[in-house]
Amino acid sequence: MDIQYEKSIRILKALSDENRIQILSLLKNNELCACVLQENLNLSQSGLSYHMKILINSGLVDSRQEGKWTHYKINEKNAKEAIDIFKKILNQNN
Repeated sequence: MDIQYEKSIRILKALSDENRIQILSLLKNNELCACVLQENLNLSQSGLSYHMKILINSGLVDSRQEGKWTHYKINEKNAKEAIDIFKKILNQNN
């Protein structure tokens, strides 16, 4: 399977859930701690962890440890690539 195709599938999966869209919306302007995301989304730790794993695997989000907390931010390069992928998909039918 083509690498670009696999990447597109991971990104589409990441964007197919309302919680993950809300997470990306919260992260759009700055890095946030998992504790802040949990509070804003009313998710359990395991629920947030599940969604973050999908977002990280898609390449849309990066993480880093600071003490006992994980901090997340949008991966700008991969987010721009995702936009380019969608543009290509949309233009294939034109």
